[in-house]
Amino acid sequence: MTHPTRLSAGVVVVRETPEDWRYLLLRAFNHWDFPKGMVEPGEEPLAAAVREVREETLIDDLEFSWGEICFETGPYSHGKIARYYLARTETVRVTLPVIEEIGRPEHNEYRWVDFAGALKLVSPRVAPVVSWAKSRLASR
Repeated sequence: MTHPTRLSAGVVVVRETPEDWRYLLLRAFNHWDFPKGMVEPGEEPLAAAVREVREETLIDDLEFSWGEICFETGPYSHGKIARYYLARTETVRVTLPVIEEIGRPEHNEYRWVDFAGALKLVSPRVAPVVSWAKSRLASR
């Protein structure tokens, strides 16, 4: 895959429960999305995705059980593309740390939701990512 000028990388973080998979969504203002952020110059997208999850949630036990598969959104917000990987965690309690530069957490809240709950919360731009992750989870 080519690296667009503005590439954001993140992870669809999932947790297995007795009922089914739960997806970790973060809310910034009124927008729900998976943990993600900009890939820094010289940084590999997967490394950026892992860094962003750690910075935004303090989750550090990601397991890429499906390999380095990824899904990219179409361009949005002045040509930015978001690339999402899929990883599982055993972490249940998520911490939203305060970002020093802004004096507050980057996100207002987090939720572990099922597939239907995820589709209700995310924007039309993120919905295909949720469906992609569900299809990967089902193929396991």
